[in-house]
This record gives sequence, structure tokens and C-alpha cells, in this order.
Amino acid sequence: MTFTVKIQNPYSAETVKELLEDYLLIPRKIRHFLRIKKNITINGETINWQTPIKKGDLVELTFEDDDYPQKDISLGNQKYVDCLYEDEHLIIVNKAEGMKTHANQPNEIALLNHVSAYAGTTCYVVHRLDKETSGAVVFAKNPFILPILNRMLEKKQIKREYWALVQGCFLKTRCTYTDKIGRDRHDPRKRIVNSQYGKKAITQVTLLQHYANSSLIKCHLQTGRTHQIRVHLAHHKHAIIGDPLYGQKISPRLMLHAYQLSFTHPLTLEKIKVTASSKTFKQGIPDK
Repeated sequence: MTFTVKIQNPYSAETVKELLEDYLLIPRKIRHFLRIKKNITINGETINWQTPIKKGDLVELTFEDDDYPQKDISLGNQKYVDCLYEDEHLIIVNKAEGMKTHANQPNEIALLNHVSAYAGTTCYVVHRLDKETSGAVVFAKNPFILPILNRMLEKKQIKREYWALVQGCFLKTRCTYTDKIGRDRHDPRKRIVNSQYGKKAITQVTLLQHYANSSLIKCHLQTGRTHQIRVHLAHHKHAIIGDPLYGQKISPRLMLHAYQLSFTHPLTLEKIKVTASSKTFKQGIPDK
């Protein structure tokens, strides 16, 4: 897979070496290929590894098959893609509830397959949403930007806001859950609060609206554990309505929606903010 990346350098790196290592996170082996094949230019000129680079310089990187071997997946149907944002490097889409983010079996078709058909290239999962959850999710359109987005996710530089309709009424308008989360050894599908062996998990909750027997809340994740919001809320007696694993399926769908996603684009420093709508989520919210 040969592809070229052009960047109007937005960083304050001092040399080409620093740009590739510290900002673009290009692995050592691929940096070596770029250098010996002269597949990197600055403002149209081939360069030395210690060449100074200025903000605004045009950086052109050409990657070949040896750099990033082609990963082939079955293409889905682009009509299932609700695109919220797209450029040459990444795409953000609005996932419908009931659809897997990526396939778990060779013959499965999931959102990743549909997004790849829509984008016209094999895409890569940056983060996932549970099958039952709807809303905004990010995919990388090439393997070059994938580790950059992964680092941003690890450093909490991609902000994710979820809306949930939960059982009961919150006594506080704001709270933070910090219960550690681990696997449920009795059910491989589930996670549980485990203060001794669980992993760090932080969920910030803000009350949006009270109803007769439920509450509409928004949640911000500081960590990304599997089923984190669902486990935290159920543990504190506010199971998400329609949750078949941690509550009662008293709704046609799990009432959890990835409502908003925001971050600074790592290659342009543009501020990206998208909001995902969901008719089925709105239909599940009671009248005031």
C-alpha cells in the first residue's frame, strides 16, 4: 500500500528527526526506510535527518508496501454510514445502536467494514462503542495516523461526552465515580467493580433532567474501561434503562448515546467538535 502524506507543519519541532519521532510517532524501522529511500521532502527538497524545520514548512512523506503492509477487510455498505466529519486522515461517524464497531468473526460485517466502503480505503478502529450504544466514534483512514490518535486517547486529549437515561433520581447534580473495574469471572461478557484487582476507572456524571422514575445524565470518561459507564451506574443503583447485562431490558434499546466528541486535530491543530443525534434515543426519553 503506497500512500503520501502532506503536512503543513504546525509544530515547533527543531529538526526532521524530532518531527518524525516526537510528533508523528513514526516507528524506527519506518523512519529508516523513509531516510534510505529518500521518501521524505521538506518544501519539495530532499533533506538531511538533522535539517532544521520551521512551522509552516510543507512536509511530504511517501510510504510504501514495506512500511505498512496492506490490511484487507471485506467492504460493507456505505449507506449505513452517517458521517459527522471526514478529511484525508480520519473519519468520525454516528454509529447506530445494535451494530458492532468491528467484527469479531471472519465473516462478520460491522461498522468498520461499512466505513471502509464509504471512505474507499481500509480504515482502522481508534476506539469502540458497545454494540448496544449509539453515537460518535473515530476511525483512522491510514495506518500512519493511527498511533497518533491512540496516544491522544491515552492522554485523554479526545473528549467524549455520553448521554444516558438511568433508573432513579440523582440526589447530586454532579458526582465522580472512581470504582475500579475488573472482569466478572462468572460471566465473560460482564465487568464488575473490583476494588482489589480491578483497573482504575473514572466517570464524571452531571445531571441534565429529572423525570418521575428516571434521570437524564451526561457522562465524561477519564478512562476507557470496557462497559465503564454501565458498570459504574449499575453499581451505584442507577442502571441504564434498557441495559440487558447490568439492569433490566425495559426499553427497546440501551439508553446510552455517545453524544459529543471533541479534540484538536493532530496534523492541523484545528479544533474538531461533532455532535451525534439519535432518533431512537430521543424517543426513549420521557416527556417532562
